[in-house]
Amino acid sequence: MTSAPVPDLAALRPRLPSPVEEVADERFARRGVRLLLKRDDLIHPRLPGNKWRKLEPNLLAAAASGRRTLLTFGGAYSNHLRATAAAGRLLGFATVGIVRGDELADRPLNWSLARCAADGMELRFVSRATYRRKTEPSVLSSLGADDCFVVPEGGSNAAAARGCAALGAELRGVADVVGVACGTGGTLAGLAAGLDGGGGRAIGFPVLRGGFLGAEVARLQEAAFGCRRGEWTLDDRFHGGGYARVPPGLAAFADDFEDRHGVPLERLYVAKALFGLTTLVEEGAFAPGTRVAAVITGAPS
Repeated sequence: MTSAPVPDLAALRPRLPSPVEEVADERFARRGVRLLLKRDDLIHPRLPGNKWRKLEPNLLAAAASGRRTLLTFGGAYSNHLRATAAAGRLLGFATVGIVRGDELADRPLNWSLARCAADGMELRFVSRATYRRKTEPSVLSSLGADDCFVVPEGGSNAAAARGCAALGAELRGVADVVGVACGTGGTLAGLAAGLDGGGGRAIGFPVLRGGFLGAEVARLQEAAFGCRRGEWTLDDRFHGGGYARVPPGLAAFADDFEDRHGVPLERLYVAKALFGLTTLVEEGAFAPGTRVAAVITGAPS
């Protein structure tokens, strides 16, 4: 198979490195801790934050493989599906989205899937049982993946982890602790590797229940870098009941943070990470003088 033309990713004009903003928050200040916001939400209006960092190396790999159709996976409100559809439209890739839940096939598209369709993504709805087996070769083949470049759910694979290492490198020497929300683990895997050697450590805040993410982050680091890299931990207390759950306490925290700092907070990921960091600082987890950075991985939809 001959290589397809390499997509001109620079034409998208991503804002890299993304800016770092210090905000004055009394909850941090009274502990002698500085709060920094790593504004990855400002990288690109349609491909913000960790979505750009994870997709970029996969798009280059797709072009190198000669495949011009991206096939990937997500739920009905998947940020990853929307980002992949947008990337496909902007860079000339066809896109196919395998959507969890065949019961959705006969319903009107929600706003998220409608945006995917508007960007040219072909949506294929599958049963939840099939979706759980989506990595099996026979299932992938039945989904039409043989002639496509397959990007995993959430965009997290070895290439994505290597792409996210740049995030850590941009914060090396800038922050002592970096907090990030975690869905599939690729961003944390790369972030910690990029911080390695600079004295910083990463804390991941899973947005799903289950306690499975530690093994997945370790697996991704092994695949991307050949070993565990950097200092990282997970704090499972802030998922709010699971993915897409925003309990009243979390919503109130996010509203208050926006009022204090004028920064719009995405609720399903970013608010949970910031709530986790704020709780940790109030628990005395960070010594005075610590520079704590929160990665703002995306903007409210």
